[in-house]
Amino acid sequence: MIKNRLLAASVFAAIIVPTTAMATNGYFMMGNGTKANGRAGVGIAMHDSAISGADNPAAMVRVGNRVDFGIQIFDPDRTTTITGNDLSQVPVSQERQVAAYGAFNPNLKYGDISPSGSGFRVADEFAAAQAGIAPFPGIGDGLLKMFNYNDTGNNDGPFYIPEGGFNYMLSDDMSVGLTVVGTGGMNTNYSNLNLFNGGNGKNSGINLEQVRILPTLSYKINDQHSVGVSLQVAYQQFKSFGLDAFTSSTGPANGQVSYAPNRLSGKGRDDSWGFGLSVGWQGSFMDDRLNVGLVYNSEIDMDEMDQYQGLFAEQGNLDIPENYGIGIAFKATKELLLGFDVQQINFSDVNSIGNSLQSGPGNTGGNMFNPAFYLGNNNGSGFGWNDMTVYKLGAEYQWNDNLRLRAGYSHADQPIDKDQTMFNILAPAVIEDHATIGMTYALPSGSEISMFYMHAFEEEVKGQNSIPAAFGGGEANIKMKQDAWGIAYGWNF
Repeated sequence: MIKNRLLAASVFAAIIVPTTAMATNGYFMMGNGTKANGRAGVGIAMHDSAISGADNPAAMVRVGNRVDFGIQIFDPDRTTTITGNDLSQVPVSQERQVAAYGAFNPNLKYGDISPSGSGFRVADEFAAAQAGIAPFPGIGDGLLKMFNYNDTGNNDGPFYIPEGGFNYMLSDDMSVGLTVVGTGGMNTNYSNLNLFNGGNGKNSGINLEQVRILPTLSYKINDQHSVGVSLQVAYQQFKSFGLDAFTSSTGPANGQVSYAPNRLSGKGRDDSWGFGLSVGWQGSFMDDRLNVGLVYNSEIDMDEMDQYQGLFAEQGNLDIPENYGIGIAFKATKELLLGFDVQQINFSDVNSIGNSLQSGPGNTGGNMFNPAFYLGNNNGSGFGWNDMTVYKLGAEYQWNDNLRLRAGYSHADQPIDKDQTMFNILAPAVIEDHATIGMTYALPSGSEISMFYMHAFEEEVKGQNSIPAAFGGGEANIKMKQDAWGIAYGWNF
């Protein structure tokens, strides 16, 4: 009775509490479930929990009657540096205006000053300050700070990510199950980011949360081979705030950049549902010493988010990308199990993620002012992410009858190019390498408790021709590192 209540509570919590923001492999999680995360996400050819179906639906019939639930604490550290940017919405001081023009306009801002204006140019002041020459009194360090930015987007966090799974054997050869896992997400929250907030003092950032609910049917063809299929039911929430610089035709870019500027920022949470399929196969060879797995997860077609149709391409469409992989698990000795997965994530197939910043000839930003490329249109600017190939290597060692130890390392391609860093201030998903450790301890009751720790090594992408001239030029440098801890409880029944 107690276990049944725990199961009901864990599945309910996992469904109603969406995964909170993360960014590991792009915005996908490194792995699914505490056990897999202890070996850097390796799981396509393995079957050791009711959450294994999120890696490969063919695993579930090999799991047996089982329940698992857990939680992960995720702590990302994201930082942005902007250098050499001319565009600021900070008011021009009376002293400088009088010195330049002989008059004072209280509404004049740096971003309003024409680069070709006579007698006064922000870029000239900036260059002079860098050279240690102050054209007007009192510029010095204050001006440098005004046009340079170095801060974290860590005003939110850490984040708590639930997981849960249930599997039931209909017969010796067939099972049904339900797995609920966080798919991915992203969060940033910056203070005083004038390039994005238009100088109004608001915080700027985004929050994306995605969860997959996977009802699964799995079938064992024979003792060596199993197949499975899951309906991918996905739910996501999103909000953006403090992006006022992109919402008005009189913003710092001095031109409209969104076809629906009133549906781009500050609209609160919007959500959407979507559906896709996951199919998989697992095979055992060499007297069960070698397991091989294949999995294919279709693109999940999500409903449009109407409140953000002026931000995401295709009128607010943010689908979850197609991904697929192959895995092997080899029992090197009685105690030692080695695993290796290769995963492909096709971010470029989703326009709102894969479309590049429409910078135009000579990085002027001119294309963004063309209605055909407005934010929210089919060809509108996105985050410019490349497809990713992720390589995961993991190991498990049976220390004694009760204790199983894990470790792993993963490496991924860099999804963000140097000329795409400006928009990715909001989504600095630059992580390439993860290292993990984990363990499972069998309890006297026959249940077990598992834990893991993950560290994602700091990675930085330095902008190169990254901020279009129409947005003030200069460079945006983004970097991130992460830590995560997880604990789960499971049992066979």
